[in-house]
Amino acid sequence: MTTPSSGLGLGQLLLTLDRTMVSLVAAPRGLDMPVGSVALVDADDVRLGLAVGAGSADLFFLLGVADAEAVRWLEGQFAGSGRVPAAIFVKEPTEAAVARAVALGTAVVAVDPRARWESLYRLVNHAFEHHGDRDDRDSGTDLFGLAQSIADRTRGMISIEDEQSHVLAYSASSDEADELRRLTILGRAGPPEHLEWIGQWGIFDALRAGGDVVRVAERPELGLRPRLAVGIHMPSTDARRAVFAGTIWLQQGSAPLADDADDILRGGAVLAARIMARLASTPSTHALQVTELLGLAGDDVDIGAIGRELGITVDNRAAVIGFQSTVSASTPTGVIALSASAFRADAQTVSAGGRVYVLLPKIGTPSSVMSWVRGVVAAMHREIGLTLRAVVAAPLAGVAAAAGARAEVDRVFDSADRHPGAIAQITSLNEAHTTVLLDEIVSLVADRPALVDPRVRQLRDENPMLAETLRAYLDGFGDVSAVAEDLHVHPNTIRYRVRRIEKLLSTSLDDPDVRLVLALGLRATAAGY
Repeated sequence: MTTPSSGLGLGQLLLTLDRTMVSLVAAPRGLDMPVGSVALVDADDVRLGLAVGAGSADLFFLLGVADAEAVRWLEGQFAGSGRVPAAIFVKEPTEAAVARAVALGTAVVAVDPRARWESLYRLVNHAFEHHGDRDDRDSGTDLFGLAQSIADRTRGMISIEDEQSHVLAYSASSDEADELRRLTILGRAGPPEHLEWIGQWGIFDALRAGGDVVRVAERPELGLRPRLAVGIHMPSTDARRAVFAGTIWLQQGSAPLADDADDILRGGAVLAARIMARLASTPSTHALQVTELLGLAGDDVDIGAIGRELGITVDNRAAVIGFQSTVSASTPTGVIALSASAFRADAQTVSAGGRVYVLLPKIGTPSSVMSWVRGVVAAMHREIGLTLRAVVAAPLAGVAAAAGARAEVDRVFDSADRHPGAIAQITSLNEAHTTVLLDEIVSLVADRPALVDPRVRQLRDENPMLAETLRAYLDGFGDVSAVAEDLHVHPNTIRYRVRRIEKLLSTSLDDPDVRLVLALGLRATAAGY
């Protein structure tokens, strides 16, 4: 998803990013180049020579590919286009890559090797969205503006974190930023020895307990400078207590802090709670529009009007792709959005309920979409060790079909949640259709005991071996030899057991209706339902 900006220059963008995270290497056309969109170049783009709508992006992140190769690829993409990217962001740029980029007229920005691309993507898009309101820092509308305001008043360096110690916003860093601050801003967890020491002294407990300012002493052997901290607490449904929502950390440099630093921090915590509550309850206009297209915010949707506002076509072949982590970890919306915007410049990405949905308003072949999805899943596992499940709905007859497709994608995810091994990690709606339908039918039967033939329950309770034989016999379409091989017994044993089953159930397994009812009952009473 590319995000438009009105008048933001490259130099202004770099000023909003912390020096801990990025540094300018070269800017052959100066720092006034307008920037308003970002896309990613990964190894598959270079290896396969994929075109990703290069002309639509001003900035490119080079991820998992040698920078010199990526620059050569960009040269090919922009050849004859009359324009070049404003800048490339790369970790540890080589002299050869810098020279080629400068010759192309593209600025080079070095990214700290420890930085997370997802964090950088989120910060860049934040700068695009909030350009123009940065002077309104005291209005309490922006966490980054609040962090800088607190830093200016207290003469320290501020970071605002959520309840899990993930950075939400920060003020500008000086050269006196310590290791804990640098690593936290880079999007990495703080060094274990730092966090362990802070936890052992009960600092986290104190922050959760109330709104008092907590002092953290200097630890030179850990490279930890003195800090003040205050917990952010938000109202809950229980008026008698508040919910811990995060922390404001103030790192002290060599200059003394303001005399009223404690009061400023306490006031900042109140404002931060208000902003966080507002952000949680009010999604961006763009996110809300994409949510509406996907049927996640009601049925009365003007597809044409939303398409015009988003600048996308609504009557071409489209696709909806869902991503979900296979474990409890959250699905990385920013990284997926970054990759989606590189694949298709008009890609729209939104998250809901722990799942991330990508709407592609205009696609080529479904196979190209599936290839991109496989690349994303592989990259997530390779780069951050996260296993994702993906479901592809393509092709669709225009964006109007996106809401229905998203609902079908959710059905596949729900079925996979119940039975993780029954559905492939990466699948299409067509591939998963039969498995999902059968699972939902069996789940319905399992939820209504009266729909299960009581003879099935009796057989399971009194003779589990015969129940397992019956399951294998029905699944094997009555092929005695195959069933015997599956159960590692002689075919005559299967024939004997089938006769016993028919006698116990007082029925004939030659009747197709009997086989259907018994098969559903066996599945509905199996473990997991």
